[in-house]
Parts: sequence; structure tokens; C-alpha cells
Amino acid sequence: MFYGTEENNHGHQYDPFKAVVAPRPIGWISSISASGVVNLAPYSFFNAMSDNPHYVVFGSSGRKDSITNIVETGEFVCNMATWELREQMNQSSAAVEAGVDEFELAGLEKADSVLVKPPRVAASPVGLECKYVKTVDLPGHDNAAGGYAIVVGQVIGVYIDDKFIEDGRVNTAAMQPIMRMGYSEYTVVKEAFRMRRPE
Repeated sequence: MFYGTEENNHGHQYDPFKAVVAPRPIGWISSISASGVVNLAPYSFFNAMSDNPHYVVFGSSGRKDSITNIVETGEFVCNMATWELREQMNQSSAAVEAGVDEFELAGLEKADSVLVKPPRVAASPVGLECKYVKTVDLPGHDNAAGGYAIVVGQVIGVYIDDKFIEDGRVNTAAMQPIMRMGYSEYTVVKEAFRMRRPE
């Protein structure tokens, strides 16, 4: 099959796009408002963009509380969503009022960050403490007003649970990170293989 994205005439109930750009890591973003209200929300349009310095990005449909908080305070944390935390991650995606603390909603314990004010998810094996860099608004078709924006953050601190560090390497597969596929489907990393670049 082939379809043009402007007409989106793929003939299916749901757009296949997200099912073929997969799996995508989940940016489980914790932030805090200027008035001190904590927010936690998962974003499946998320990834790392650079290793020196470290940058991460996530895409949001509309100006959600996460973006408002991050722009106001200049800080956020990316927490790793794992198999063991899948239900809590899903619960934190609920559409609730701005004053609701999703940590409490999902029954998650907070842990203090080191370099930023927003807390990290205590049970998550990874927390990337980030300094806000910029928001990029994305245009819609034919440069019409679009509903999406990309938030860029520089990672200034990295928390990793020591039990996943073996012989000086992070055992990512042992953490069992979950990732988004298409529709309401997810997948989980349970094993890894290595390939060296050609000389």
C-alpha cells in the first residue's frame, strides 16, 4: 500500500504511521509548576538527539501541563518506563485537571533530583535531569497552524540504579524498558545483541 499523508487516504480505521515508526522509547516526563504542583506524563514521541552535550526531545500534541511547567521553570526529568512500571506509566497518562499530582494518582513514590527541582520516579532505574533549551512549534499541512510542538532539553545529570551496572556497562535489557508501537500496543526489551561497526 501507499498513501499520501496530506489526504491520509490509507483506508484503515487508524493511521498506520505510528505503527511503522516503532518501537519508540517513552519519555516519562516529570515537571513542576511555578507554584509547586508536580506533573508526570508519558510521551511516546521521544528520543535522544546528541551525545555531547546530551540532548533529548519530546513531541506534544497541544500545550499540555508538561510544556507549561517546563517553560515556566526551565527544568524537567525524563524517567525510564519499564515493564514493572507499565501500569503506573499508563495511569499517569490520564487526562486530569492541572492541579492533580500524577505521582499520587499512579501510586508512585517521588525521589529528589540532584540538579533540578522536579522529582524523579523513585522506582524507575533511570532519571535524566534536564535543563530546558527551547520549544519548536511544528506547522501543519501547507504551513497552517499545527497542533504539535517539540521540547528540547539538555541533560545535565544522569541517575542510574547501580544494580543495573555490570563490569562498567549499563545492562539496559535487564531494566526491561517498554516502548510504544502503533495503536495501543507496546513492546518490551528483554535481550540485546552486539554488532561492531566495520573498520
